[in-house]
Order: sequence, then C-alpha cells, then structure tokens
Amino acid sequence: MSDRGVLSSYDRKRPGVRRGLRVVNGALLAVLFTAGLGPVLWLAKAAVTPTQDTLRTPLALWPNGFDFANLATAWTRVEIDKYFLNTVLLAAGAWLVQLLVAMTAGFALSVLRPRYRKIVTAVVLATLFVPSVVLLVPLYLTITDLSLINSFWAVWLPAGANAFNILLVQRFLDGLPREVFEAARVDGAGPLRLFWSIVLPMSRPILGVVSVFAVIASWKDFLWPMLVLPDPSVQPLSVRLPALQRFVELDVFLAALAISTLIPVVLFLIFQRLFLNGGALGGAVKG
Repeated sequence: MSDRGVLSSYDRKRPGVRRGLRVVNGALLAVLFTAGLGPVLWLAKAAVTPTQDTLRTPLALWPNGFDFANLATAWTRVEIDKYFLNTVLLAAGAWLVQLLVAMTAGFALSVLRPRYRKIVTAVVLATLFVPSVVLLVPLYLTITDLSLINSFWAVWLPAGANAFNILLVQRFLDGLPREVFEAARVDGAGPLRLFWSIVLPMSRPILGVVSVFAVIASWKDFLWPMLVLPDPSVQPLSVRLPALQRFVELDVFLAALAISTLIPVVLFLIFQRLFLNGGALGGAVKG
C-alpha cells in the first residue's frame, strides 16, 4: 500500500507540481540553514572583522577587509590557551567518568540482570523528574565538605550521576542478542570478561552517542563550574569569557567565542558516524 499525502503520485509527475515542490523544499532548506547555521557563520565572520565594521554593518561581508590578528590577540592577550586547556581537561574528565558510570551501570542492569533491577531502574528514572536546581545546594554542600572546591573533581564526579546516559545505555544493551551473552557464559566468561570482550565491542554506536552528549554538555556548562571553581586560574572558557568581556574589545571577544565554539562542532563532525551509524553492531555480532 503506497503512502498517502496531500499530492497524489499522478500530481507529483506533473512538471508544474514538481517545480513547485522544488521551490518549496529549497525555501524550507534555506530557512533551516539560516536558523541553524546562521549564528555560527556570523560569529565566524565577526571573529575576523574589525569592531567598527561589526557595529556599523553587522551583516556585511568584510567591508574593510579581514582582521586575522583578532584570533592571535584572543589566544595570547585573553589567555584563551590557558582557559582552553582547562575546558579540555574538564570535558575529558567528565566524558571519562560518564562513560564509566553509564556503561557499567547499564551493563549491570541489562546484562547481569539482578533481581532488583526494576527497582533500580525506576529510581534512576525518577531522578530525571527532579529539577537540577533543587539538587544544587545539597550537591554544593557535599563538594564543600569533601574539600573539592577549586578541584576538577568537583566537576568530574557529579557529571557521572547522569541518569539519562544510564537509561540510554541500558536501553541499547537490552536490544543486543542475548544468545551472544549466553554463549560467552557457556565458554566460561565471567562478568569482567563479558563486559570487556563482548559488550564493549558491540557498544560502539552508543559509546559515540554518550561521548557527544557528555563532551558538549561539559563544554557549555556554566553555572556549576562557576560555583565550584571560583579561582580564575582553573575556570573553563564558559565561565571565564563572560567575566573578561568588559576588559577586551568586541572583535577580540568575538574571536575568543569563535575559538571556544569550534571544538564542539569539530567533535560532532568526528563522532557523527558513530552517532548515526549502527552498522558497526553487525560486525561485532558476527565476530
């Protein structure tokens, strides 16, 4: 049975209707492109544009030429390199902790299947309905009691308590063939061997998804790093750049923003194959 729509298959074959559909599709694509990539492209343009040109003609394409010195000034004068390194370390640690917690918890609930798994799953799911602002004060007091203020661990450890990632991994592992796990147990594989040699190679797609979520969330996080990292020397870009806005020119500040935005875009482009492609699962099952 063919899919039904506003236009029948006969109408779609008419030249006038085809041209109209192309125009409509092109217009919708242009609107989506402008809404999605427009701000990013404008920021990239403004990063190499003098301040006066940005203020006078913000939509003009370099009326008085480029100013690539903005990038060098942002990297040295604003000390983007130091805060950039802090951001990378925070994102890498949060990524590692989230992967470790999500994969081990999802493995325990989905593959090992303890008798209380439904209760634990329900509790983890219930935490998604608790607003994060409600947990802010007790979490901050806990970090203070542990003397972790101005330590990267104050950001890394809370990042691991991500219920969404745990449920996401559990749901993915629930869809894997149980025969593979049973065969590994028959061959004498214990839980650790089962996790390392069987589950991890089959989990490449979900590892990519969790990695993208973890890195981007850590890269753009502002409130929590601002609270637990009051020392400017350990603050990430998301916290330090707003504080420096008053002391630098607009073009240098926009260049710093462009540099800080570049990494999440590049990471998504690198991980998009794992994010969208589940083809690696078939090879892992055959192996």
